[in-house]
Amino acid sequence: MYGSDGIGDDEPLFRPYAVTGGRSEPRYHLAMETLISSMSIPDDEMALLTPEQEAIMQLCRSIRSVAEISALLRVPLGVARVLVADMSDEGLVRLHQPRLSQGQPDLNMLERVLSGLRRL
Repeated sequence: MYGSDGIGDDEPLFRPYAVTGGRSEPRYHLAMETLISSMSIPDDEMALLTPEQEAIMQLCRSIRSVAEISALLRVPLGVARVLVADMSDEGLVRLHQPRLSQGQPDLNMLERVLSGLRRL
């Protein structure tokens, strides 16, 4: 995400840790491969979102992983985790946690994440 004024095209739209209150870890574990989707909310509530929340809502109209959100917003993974976890607590996004069977991740899920990362 870049500023519309053309200045600082290499810098993110916001200072990463300023929007998390300095937190680099969410209140609970959120794996980088966790898939995220936006919830439908009324337009009047969309107007109340922060620019960061709005960007995540737009990105997650298509299911995205936390890693993809981090890469597309050009913010550290810890910041993306905090933002997504906070949004989940507020009911703005839905988390699709990977299901582990006998301690092994789902191979199809890993292939989808890898495919998504290659498209970045």
